[in-house]
Amino acid sequence: MTFSKAVSRTQGWYRRLTVPQFTVVTGLLMIFLGTLILSTPICSTARIGLWEALFTATSAITVTGLTIIDVGEDLTIFGQIVLAVLLLIGGLGLMAITTFLQGFVVSGTELRCRLDRGKTLDEFGVGGVGRTFRGIALTAAVLILLGAVVLYWFGFNEIPDRGDRVWASLFHSISAYNNAGFGLWSDSLQTYRTNWVVNAVIIVLIILGGLGWRVTSDLWSNRNDLKRRNLSLHTRLVLRTTFALILLGTIGLMITESLGNGAFFSGVAWYERLMTAFFESISARTAGFTNIPLSVENFSDSGLLLLMTLMFIGASPGGTGGGIKTTTLAALMAATRSTLRGQEDVVIRNRQISDKVVLKAVGITVGSLLFVLLMALSLSLSTNLGGAEPFSFLEMLFTCISAFATVGFDVGVTQQLNHFGQMVLVIGMFVGRLGILLLLSAIWEALNRDRLQHHNRIGYPREDLYV
Repeated sequence: MTFSKAVSRTQGWYRRLTVPQFTVVTGLLMIFLGTLILSTPICSTARIGLWEALFTATSAITVTGLTIIDVGEDLTIFGQIVLAVLLLIGGLGLMAITTFLQGFVVSGTELRCRLDRGKTLDEFGVGGVGRTFRGIALTAAVLILLGAVVLYWFGFNEIPDRGDRVWASLFHSISAYNNAGFGLWSDSLQTYRTNWVVNAVIIVLIILGGLGWRVTSDLWSNRNDLKRRNLSLHTRLVLRTTFALILLGTIGLMITESLGNGAFFSGVAWYERLMTAFFESISARTAGFTNIPLSVENFSDSGLLLLMTLMFIGASPGGTGGGIKTTTLAALMAATRSTLRGQEDVVIRNRQISDKVVLKAVGITVGSLLFVLLMALSLSLSTNLGGAEPFSFLEMLFTCISAFATVGFDVGVTQQLNHFGQMVLVIGMFVGRLGILLLLSAIWEALNRDRLQHHNRIGYPREDLYV
């Protein structure tokens, strides 16, 4: 077989892939390439083998932040640059990247293809994918550079070497905007717990990255007329839900750690408690930065449960974070309210929400819960395979939610797991970043290609079910 024929067959295979399948394949390809590059001597020390590189590359592409290495010590400056590039690829939206690349391998620009690619970007309508991606990239570049400048002049100004300060500012700005949680120091941002500039910049970047492209674009388009309620329902819902989660998370952590006698909170002043609770409630929703030692000794069980809830909810659609998304929570709450009121329609802010959206929200939540429980079950079994430390179920469940929701919070479990347990986290990070429904859709389409091509619309009789 000649080289040209092999290339032709490869291109033909790619053209037959659906959008979900193409997204999965491209994500796996990026992880594979990132693993090979990070494992080379130019990127890492002798301590980093293929396994450590695989775990790190997966965590970077999925913008999780869980790590089994010390980024500042085990990676060279070139390796840290590669890691930052992987964060940008994953954080700007793995789905956006694959949609943009698909234009080069999928022939034709039919309306249906454009609609499918638009859905992958979490953008409704038939706007150009290239223009949308350029807008996403430009917005990210401006915000990341602004954050890096502020960190350089006012945040990390105690770093004596200017080159190190520039790189620390840029790397942490990239990591924060992409909700990744990777840092150059082993203690994350604990050294800067009382530095309000560092805390403020990281918080702003986390929130802006987690809101999603559609929200930031809508806010910018209506920047001169926000009071006249020209914002879309999606934008208003995301902003309200985000604000409510931040407020409830901050107050909740203050209460749980005060009543539960959290070890860390009991030893600091009230204003430091407030800043820490505010920072952690925001970081818990898929960012992963910590400014305190995160462990079962420093946090009460109720506080860890609250963090798990925030992690599971996550950021907003089209953002750089994971979780089931804020709009999913809003749709479920609205459906519950309609059920309690005896209403047949789900209404939010005087707008009727379609049954398809509600069913999708239910599917995402149930599928995510089942997958997290499966992860926790698999992780508990890993302790029986030898080489793994025994952990409490709370520690294992916390780590599984952290991986699936692409948060990166670690209570000291990840590095002590054996390879089987760490592989459970690798799979969880990948599935959580892609989305459980997209992955199941890719598998279903692969197994039922012929059935989908000959699908006929069939109606079935209705029957009531008692629940």
